[in-house]
Amino acid sequence: MDVLHNFLSPDGSLHTIPTKRAKLLVVLDHLAQEFDLGRTYPEAEVNAILERFHPDYAALRRYLVDDAFLTREDNVYWRSGGTVDVG
Repeated sequence: MDVLHNFLSPDGSLHTIPTKRAKLLVVLDHLAQEFDLGRTYPEAEVNAILERFHPDYAALRRYLVDDAFLTREDNVYWRSGGTVDVG
């Protein structure tokens, strides 16, 4: 959790996107939690959700897809990875 807090501003947005892969994966997992399992999202909604965290939402979206946190098919996205709270 300390890794995540190093990249979050007090308002919960990202002040920077990590360049080190291990740290980026922690941030991406955090972002994946914003997407409900079993729900599909149009690209515009994905962009709007990610823009709340950082102005470069396109890079965040690409990272989420490249690292299998989100899956994209025909401009529709769904959550396909990340930790799941089973409590």
